[in-house]
Amino acid sequence: MSAQTLSFIFVGLSFALYIGIAIWSRVGSTKEFYVAGGGIHPVVNGMATAADWMSAASFLSVAGILAFTGRDGAVYLVGWTGGYVLLALLLAPYLRKFGRFTVPEFIGDRYYSKLARVVAVVCLIFISFTYIAGQMRGVGIVFSRFLEVEIETGVVIGMAIVFCYAVLGGMKGITYTQVAQYCVLIFAFMVPAIFMSIMWTDNPIPQLGLGDKLNDGSGLTVLQKLDQVTTELGFNTYTVGTRSTIDSLAIAAALMIGTAGLPHVIVRFFTVPKVSDARKSAGYALVFICIMYTTIPAVAAFSRLNLTESVNEVAYSEAPAWIEKWENTGLIAWKDKNDDGIMQYRPGHAFSPAKPIFTEARGSHGERVISNELTDSANEIYVDRDIMVMANPEIAQLPNWVIALVAAGAVAAALSTAAGLLLVISSSVAHDLMKRTFMPDISDKKELLFARLAAVVAILIAGWFGINPPAFVAQVVAFAFGMAAASLFPPIVMGIFSKRINRSGAVAGMLIGLFSTLAYIIYFNFIAPELNNPEHWFLGISPTGIGTIGAALNVAVAVVISRFTEAPPQEVQNMVDDIRIPAGAGVAHEH
Repeated sequence: MSAQTLSFIFVGLSFALYIGIAIWSRVGSTKEFYVAGGGIHPVVNGMATAADWMSAASFLSVAGILAFTGRDGAVYLVGWTGGYVLLALLLAPYLRKFGRFTVPEFIGDRYYSKLARVVAVVCLIFISFTYIAGQMRGVGIVFSRFLEVEIETGVVIGMAIVFCYAVLGGMKGITYTQVAQYCVLIFAFMVPAIFMSIMWTDNPIPQLGLGDKLNDGSGLTVLQKLDQVTTELGFNTYTVGTRSTIDSLAIAAALMIGTAGLPHVIVRFFTVPKVSDARKSAGYALVFICIMYTTIPAVAAFSRLNLTESVNEVAYSEAPAWIEKWENTGLIAWKDKNDDGIMQYRPGHAFSPAKPIFTEARGSHGERVISNELTDSANEIYVDRDIMVMANPEIAQLPNWVIALVAAGAVAAALSTAAGLLLVISSSVAHDLMKRTFMPDISDKKELLFARLAAVVAILIAGWFGINPPAFVAQVVAFAFGMAAASLFPPIVMGIFSKRINRSGAVAGMLIGLFSTLAYIIYFNFIAPELNNPEHWFLGISPTGIGTIGAALNVAVAVVISRFTEAPPQEVQNMVDDIRIPAGAGVAHEH
């Protein structure tokens, strides 16, 4: 059976499973919609949290970044995994002890201010829509190749599926759907990784295969071979980083505290019965996450070796079939600069701008004609880094069922996070803006209606971002983490561990943190992209890492303003004490 037919079958069966779970778990109350009734088992919640957190960026893009940037890309692994530890230790049990439905609700009550709640909702919406753009783009990329539809069509299909189980099932439906999606995505990620590890090193454990000797008799390890290959082609040595230390630290820190400030992950700790269960589910989630994250470096290394062998110094007329298939999606391209019919893969952009613009015409070698200008570099090949995980089974000539499995896994990764983000947006609009701020007298049924309407609007906006993404998947997601780091993480942590921070300080800090970070990202990526280099960055920190500076500004502003304004009321200070009282066991306070 062909890979396309199997992809239809695998993806179709997974969709049927997700929608079936949504129908089975359809909710009728706001508590079930927002936090699944607060009765999810820690192991189940840990698995759902892992699926919620491991997005299309984790499944598709992180390995692609590592494949192309080597050691420089390791900051994504360090930041994202370290951030989850930070979340589990610093926030999860305390927020569960507080017992609210949403992050803006915690901020609104802790800082005794409707304005603080509204500002938190604004921050959350900026973060969530930036994050969700990457997820919908990931869905579109999967469909464009494996189901052979346009990326735009793929995004629309993804929107329809998410609509079914997020709007019908709420958090209850999403939780059980995410358990199924975790099983699909982890199996889909590990199977080709094991295949490739055996293929290159005869070692069936990818994490060990990364440091093992190649089975070609060369005596070189995988990483030594990569260093040799990349250096010979003119690229930077794979295991030697070129990113400055301060930028690496800033990116890792932004991703760490951004992870701990992500609203769609934090809300998962409200779905368990007890405070002790929040700690347990965080531990289980970390184990489930590490299965993939310890495998990503091996997948990146094997995919870079596969790619280099497949495309460099190969006649286009004799190129593997996967190149033409991916070329039809616009995610890989070749232009014969020296008219020798041979593909040359070298450092530098092949096209100006870097992403090629295809026409429907075909060139003399059968390649799709590019309409934008060429650059002066010797490179003739464009490869979108987001395709590396999906294209890898084809490049390595693995069985068709493995290719189809990866398609189903990539869709599961993107949809699981998209659903969690959509629920966070809808609950914040319906619960924090409508119920708690502007329309306090609405009924439970009316609030649930507002939540579902907000989810519909959010899906439509998310789809537009998926069709018109601001950057590649992992970079878009990293921007969202930066904004979370700069806006929500400081007031949550200070709200738990400091009784002196007041509403004026929290509101000013969130606004300064969010908009300074947003302005920096927009300026260097959209207004003046030609200046987006270390010479022009503030302290040499890239837009991906600027969330660290935004968080520092947030804390500084909040502390200074709180110092010179009135202290929080005594009942709020008592609330802070109550949150931190033995976080071991016992049923959480339900205020």
